Formats: sequence, structure tokens, C-alpha cells
Amino acid sequence: MAGKQFLVRKALSFFSKFQLKRQANPSSFQFRHKGSHATHSEFHKLASLLQKPQELSNKTLVFHLESALLRSSSLFPYFMLVAFEAGGLLRAFILFLLYPLVCLVGEEQGINVMVFVSFAGIKRKKFMVGSSVLPKYFLEDVGDEGFDAVMKAKRKIAVSDMPRIMIECFLKDYLRVDAVEGRELKTVCGYFVGLMEGKNANGVILNELRVGSHAIGIGSFNKSTDDQLFSYCKEIYWVSKAEKWNWKSLPREKYPKPLIFHDGRLAFRPTLVATLIMFMWLPLGVLVFLIRFICGVLLPLNISAIVSASTGLSTTVSRAKPLSWIASNKNDKKESGVLYVCNHRTLLDPIFVAIALMKPLAAVTYSVSRFSEVTSPIKVVRLTRDHERDRKVMEQQLSQGDLVVCPEGTTCREPYLLRFSPLFAEMTGDIVPVAVDLQVSMFYGTTASGCKCLDSIFNLLNPFVIYSVKILEKLPSSQTCIAGGKSRTEVANHVQNQIAKALGFECTTLTRKDKYMILAGNDGII
Repeated sequence: MAGKQFLVRKALSFFSKFQLKRQANPSSFQFRHKGSHATHSEFHKLASLLQKPQELSNKTLVFHLESALLRSSSLFPYFMLVAFEAGGLLRAFILFLLYPLVCLVGEEQGINVMVFVSFAGIKRKKFMVGSSVLPKYFLEDVGDEGFDAVMKAKRKIAVSDMPRIMIECFLKDYLRVDAVEGRELKTVCGYFVGLMEGKNANGVILNELRVGSHAIGIGSFNKSTDDQLFSYCKEIYWVSKAEKWNWKSLPREKYPKPLIFHDGRLAFRPTLVATLIMFMWLPLGVLVFLIRFICGVLLPLNISAIVSASTGLSTTVSRAKPLSWIASNKNDKKESGVLYVCNHRTLLDPIFVAIALMKPLAAVTYSVSRFSEVTSPIKVVRLTRDHERDRKVMEQQLSQGDLVVCPEGTTCREPYLLRFSPLFAEMTGDIVPVAVDLQVSMFYGTTASGCKCLDSIFNLLNPFVIYSVKILEKLPSSQTCIAGGKSRTEVANHVQNQIAKALGFECTTLTRKDKYMILAGNDGII
């Protein structure tokens, strides 16, 4: 009996020393994954790879997304985004309440719980969160150091614990990854059931690694030794949590593809604490919304602006010249109002332009909901996208007074301007560019795939909103179609450049149709 106890103690002592030695200096050891061959892999710290920039230039890289790229160690924010944007407020609240269970059951089972709550009952065909919402938050979580290492590889294969449908668009469209190895979600009659398929590596990828050139892996130590694809890597560079704490965020200018469009209502990263704050704010937020909404509808603009500012919705105004120069001029044949041309950030842009000018305006817009049209404190006129009909509508409104138009035709949240429709340039020679910007603290008041009638509600639900309105100089006569002989496209591009310069934004040739095809899979016509 004593001999057996001695042997057991010896075995445990040897195993403990081996584990401690391996974690302290994981230089190399041999492992076998179920269904794979035994491979002698060398383990190093990622810092040593960053010191050898040419190491990956002609090799295949297998990297674990969560370990090699993302700074955060928690996947909760990404599943909260899926639950809120695809499933609604109640589903998000259920996921929030179950977070303690997610922590108690361990990492793998915790992911299974979050997958079930976030996806069960969601229609697969209509699921757009992976392509329209999540890429923004993934990019903001990417570490600059991990990004530099991954992007040096000739061929990149990504591995993740998250469902494939959440990560594939981000990895392929924004990081140009060649192959993605993620778990598939089970569906019944076109609906997700909230369960994931087993971990089975793609046979094509395995064959490529088996017969291909020298492969290198990047991941955390435990994750790397637990994945089949890593068993074919001759070298594995591991990243510790302590090392990731010192990583810097990836600068926007280093994005492989510009982030111009994204969808979703949440304007913050929904960590556990941030989500708690959101749910605590909502009861008070409903009251604040009602105050702002009722005052905006019933009170004059100058009074409602003061009341709104007291609730956290403020407006900053700057003007190129005093208001005295902004007046309707008289032409030979008829009076014509001033045409204010502004970029489009939210549905409320024309209202805040009217507040900045302290004068009543009419607005022309596309695809406005009936609710927004009825409750608007200023006159709103629909456009039809028929050139001649829209031209007559705008001429009629200008003959009655000043008019504001957003020629982008749709909103853009990022610091970019979409192509300006040149129709406005034909209307009058009195054109005043207006640069509008917006900062929100909790919710976006725009959507491409959601319910349009809720846009104003979400905008007014924010704890704090800062609207910035810059009234630029009136367009010189030499830069207009009527007096200057410019083409309508030249005028539209000039106004776009003036507004972009005032805001520090970048001009693009993208259109409303491009935005809706990317975010919602349609042409944006309601």
C-alpha cells in the first residue's frame, strides 16, 4: 500500500513539474489531436515573431481570432449585439440576466448558453448582424500588435470559438482572410435553434496544411493545443492575457478597408457594465423622450430648443457671416427662397438647421415614415425619385419660402459624405451649404434594416445628444448653374467638398443604393 502511494506521489510530482516548466518556457512539445497526426510543434511568444517581420511573408498562418487579434477576453459584447439587434430588447435583457450562469459553467458551455439565447428563433435568411453590425465592433477591438503580425502572412486561416455567421464577413471583407474555420449553427425550417454543430475542421483546409508549406500558428496556449488545424503548425506563437493588456487599438487609418457603413441601434460597446447602465437608463429615458418629443411638437422652435438643452440635447451653431446676408432675393420673374443644402446624419437634420437659423423652413426628403411626417415641427414634403416630378415639387416649395434638402438621400454615421444628387443645383442660384454633425451617447437614430418609424424615438432616448450645425458661406454666383454656367454635377461636387472640408470628412462616390445593398440587401426604397 505504501509502495502504491509512493508511485502516485512521484507521478503527480513529475506531471506538476512538467506543466510548470511547459508554461514557463513552452519551447516545444509533441501533441496529437483526435483524428490527426502527431506533430512536433515549437512554442514561442508573439513578441519574438514581431521582431522578425519577414518570417510570415511566404507562409500560411493559422490564427485564433479571439487570442491573436482581439484585445478583449470577453465575448459577451458580441453576443449582446446579436441579441439586441436581431432579437430585440427582451432577448438582450434575458442574456444580461443569464451572465452569472455564463461565468459559472465555464468558457465553452458559457458560449453555448450565449449562442442559444442570442440565436434561438431567429430567421437565418434575415440575419444581417454579422455583416452590418459586428464588423465595426470587431475592428474597434483589434489590437495593433496582433494585426501587424497577422497581416504579414501570405495566406491567412482564421479559427474562432464563435459561430461562423458572426465572424466570416468581418474576417473576409475587412481583413482579407483566405479561409474561416468557425462552427456552424443548426437550423430547422430556416430558423436557428440556438445550437452549434460539432468542431470539424474543413477537409480542404486540412489537406492544404498537410501537403503545403511550413505553417505557423498564433493563439493562446490552451486554445492552440485544442484545435485540429494547429496540429499541423510547425511553430506556434502564443499570446498571454497580460501581453494583450498592453496592446493598442488599431488606428482607423490602418483599416484594410474603410468602415463607411454600419447598422444597428447601439452606439456603444455593450460590455456588462455598459449594458447595465443602459437598462438602468431606459425607464428614465422614456420620460426624457416624452418631454423632448412633446415640447418639440407643441412649442415654438426657439422655446423647445431651450427645453431640450436642459434635458441633455444641445445644439452648437457657427456661422460664416451674420444672419443678415441670408435672405430671400427677388428674381426678375418671381420671388425665390434660399436653398439650404446639408449633409445627412439623422432624420432630425432639417429641424436642427431650422433651430440654428431661428426661422421656419420646409424640408424635402425620401422614404420618411408617416409617423415622422405627422409629428415633425416643420413642413416635410416627400420626394418620389422621379426627376421631373421632384423638380416641380422643389420649385413650388422654393416659391413659398426657404427650403432645406439633404442630397445624399440617406444618412451616413461615419466621417464620410456620400455622393450628392445634383438635382438641387438646378433649382436656384441662392444655395447655402450647411455642415451637420452629431454625437450620441447610447443609441443611433438611424437604421437600414430596422423599423424607420423608431428613428426619432431612439434619437431622443439618448442621455446626451450634441448637434453641431455650421452655416457656411453662400455659394458665389460663379459656382452656380444659373449665373455661373456650371454643370449641375460640378455644383453638387463643389458643395460636397465644402461641407466635407468644414467637417473634416472624406468625400465618396457611394450612393443610397450602395448603402442599402451592403447593409440590408435591398435598394432602400420603402
